[in-house]
Amino acid sequence: MNRPAPARRPLRSATVTGVERLTPELIRLSFHSPDLVGVEVEHTDHYIKIVFGEMVTRTYTFRRIDPATGCFDVDFVTHGDRGLAGPWAQRARVGDTITFRGPGGAWHPEEGYGHFVFAGDESAAPAIAAGVEKLPAGATADVYLEIADAGATFDMPQPEGVTLHWVTRDGATHGTALSGAVRAAGVPEARTGWFIHGVAEMIRELRRWLLVDRQVDRGDVSISGYWRLGMTEDQWQASKRDFNAALEADLERAGVGS
Repeated sequence: MNRPAPARRPLRSATVTGVERLTPELIRLSFHSPDLVGVEVEHTDHYIKIVFGEMVTRTYTFRRIDPATGCFDVDFVTHGDRGLAGPWAQRARVGDTITFRGPGGAWHPEEGYGHFVFAGDESAAPAIAAGVEKLPAGATADVYLEIADAGATFDMPQPEGVTLHWVTRDGATHGTALSGAVRAAGVPEARTGWFIHGVAEMIRELRRWLLVDRQVDRGDVSISGYWRLGMTEDQWQASKRDFNAALEADLERAGVGS
């Protein structure tokens, strides 16, 4: 039986209310959207799809959102004049408007875990920061954030019990240093929730390491690729289903069930 396609989220609009340069390659834009007043945001990885031109979208996670006012922040990673959203963010000014769909989202740090491990690159930093701010009472966490170099750090929440590890690429391929740092740290003894997001090549390595090599329960792990080396978001989204299917086949060959 053919299933109907899922309904698309409605188009919404927002206005830029603030622009802040966090690092040479990271810009935070603040927005206000009356459409988001009263929206339910129970997760810490909520995202929107900003619409550019002929319905081309780029996905960005909220750094902060206040459903009482409809105000929210989004961090944009820029790479000079390359790409679509990055150059737009560099030109953005107060009063500019966007159209977007969302929010979506599915994960937040749940009760029952004594420890959490967060790992990602700059693209995952907003969701990681939001997750750290919503840790259950008494839970501890290790945060591994991959950045370009030692001069590219930015403000991150670090409440008591949270250890922040900056992992620098220093010219290496995205995800390589991060994957190495997480694997070197090993699996904590306490029951641990894992939130690992970022470049797809890193996801492939750590997914197998966690689920096959270290036999971590799949229910304890949220792991997904936000982007892939050498691909635009459109190319990545078009190929992501096949990528994930290949990962599942690899796990099945290793004897790991769904």
